Amino acid sequence: MGTRPSNPVHRCRLILCPRTSADPTRGPEYQEPATTCIDRDEPAPTDGTGSNPDEEIPVSIELLCKKLGMTQVFAESGEAVPVTVLEAGPNSVVQKKTEETDGYDAVQLSFGSRREKLFSKAEQAHFAKAGVEPSRYLSESRLTSEEAAELEPGAELKVDMFEAGQHVDAIGTSKGRGFTGVVKRHGFAIKKRTHGTHEFFRHAGSIGAGASPGKVIKGMKMAGQHGNSRVTVRNLEVIRVDPERNLLFVRGGVPGHKNALVKIRKAITD
Repeated sequence: MGTRPSNPVHRCRLILCPRTSADPTRGPEYQEPATTCIDRDEPAPTDGTGSNPDEEIPVSIELLCKKLGMTQVFAESGEAVPVTVLEAGPNSVVQKKTEETDGYDAVQLSFGSRREKLFSKAEQAHFAKAGVEPSRYLSESRLTSEEAAELEPGAELKVDMFEAGQHVDAIGTSKGRGFTGVVKRHGFAIKKRTHGTHEFFRHAGSIGAGASPGKVIKGMKMAGQHGNSRVTVRNLEVIRVDPERNLLFVRGGVPGHKNALVKIRKAITD
């Protein structure tokens, strides 16, 4: 087993992976159409233990927003559209990371107000170096080298980077439900309340697999912690953008409670 380098540098390249066919009727020379793969020569600096080095990393600015709640707006056709209202920025660029100095391209964004006396001197100096006010939240967004070249510390990102009709991804922390049973957590059916059923109306039932393999299968749906986890909702439609009030209206629900921190990025899939 090889060991990871002490200071790994993230290197990616896009390659085409041809797949040979196992069908004898097509002949040994036949190759299926190539598929797009991500080849990472070495682990990225942010890789954790057990992470997949071949996993594609989304590269897009994630605007920090505050979830204000839900309402509805009416389309020109008269349709009532349920929307989530987000206070989208403005975000300030606090730090810029480049391939030459840090091994990857990214920007650190800040959002939200907080009393200055609650920051340590090191934190205050970090914000002062960029010439921005200390903020409650800090988050890093991976970018391409071309996008990073257009941003410098002190720059502001506002809601006008999005437009109506565009599709976005929303990233947030779901509401914590505590320790819940299988009915609420996984949608199991409730058992009959007749025909001799006693105190087992909401139980999971048997979890065994018989004499073979004689163990509980990994991934079995059981009771446990529900919610309070990172959730990404993809391809939400932007219904309206209000640059004057820094508001973003997106169709449907967004993970998190009211006033929760939500990250919005351009949709990475169609």
